[in-house]
Amino acid sequence: MRIAVAGSIATDHLMTFPGRFADQLVPEQLHTVSLSFLVDTLDIRRGGVAPNISFGMGLLGLRPVLVGAAGADFAEYRSWLQRHNVDTDSVHISETRHTARFMCTTDEDHNQIASFYTGAMAEARNIEIKPIADRIGGLDLVLIGADDPQAMVRHTQECRSRGYAFAADPSQQLARLDGDDIRELVDGAAYLFTNEYEAALIETKSGWTAAEVLDRVGTRITTLGSKGVRIQRKGEPDITVPCAPELKKVDPTGVGDGFRAGFLAGLSWDLGLERAAQIGCMLATLVIETVGTQEYELRAGHFLERFGAAYGEAAAAEVAAKLS
Repeated sequence: MRIAVAGSIATDHLMTFPGRFADQLVPEQLHTVSLSFLVDTLDIRRGGVAPNISFGMGLLGLRPVLVGAAGADFAEYRSWLQRHNVDTDSVHISETRHTARFMCTTDEDHNQIASFYTGAMAEARNIEIKPIADRIGGLDLVLIGADDPQAMVRHTQECRSRGYAFAADPSQQLARLDGDDIRELVDGAAYLFTNEYEAALIETKSGWTAAEVLDRVGTRITTLGSKGVRIQRKGEPDITVPCAPELKKVDPTGVGDGFRAGFLAGLSWDLGLERAAQIGCMLATLVIETVGTQEYELRAGHFLERFGAAYGEAAAAEVAAKLS
């Protein structure tokens, strides 16, 4: 499959707080919060939802097309992604703005407080999908991830008008989007990715029931944290896939992006929804075991051994035939 991944391109500044955020919040004073957390560590990592997903797909042997906007400081990041099988030729480079920044603090319970500086991401609204499709000989799927809100709407409208299948993955931007924009982004999607909270937020803001959302998308994929993932299609029984056991929990940042990378690889390999979700869960487990969203390694033998332990040797054999 020829898959384009549109979304934010950013640098992550990841910090750890050796305590619990909840212990610092006074219920009677939440209207006037003023807090500073003394953190123990700072890691500066490559990030952004689109490169995170593309990186994972590249490790699995696919060649996704990265779609997004970055600054002139993107050169080293571009080289890194190209070395990991990502097509970066369609990245828009801003003449005036730096690449976006994600600043996130994680507490000992793996809760997170984060801020995001838009930077060059604001120019993603100027990107047109058709020239990208023309350059690579067509597109089978466009994943539209969290990005400049106007870019997300424009890309969705273009996919719909030109007949490109698209996956809606609004994630972090749901907090900024209004009901009209959310309905625009979701309606007609071949796939809708959310976590449980985002799924509820879509229903609340759009005014649609869960059944009405399912009426408007082909497949609804909801990640459930430690409980795995649920896949829904209208008129079919739900599919629930458990997480692959982790060796340790280090950093949850980018776990959802890892899942999406694996899921899209499974789709590209035509292995079916359940197997695709299993691949996504296995890749997500590798991410949570590592600090940084693109710092994990994928060694085929090790990946398949753990995949087989989690989901069975027959499932691992199917994946092995594609991964090799």
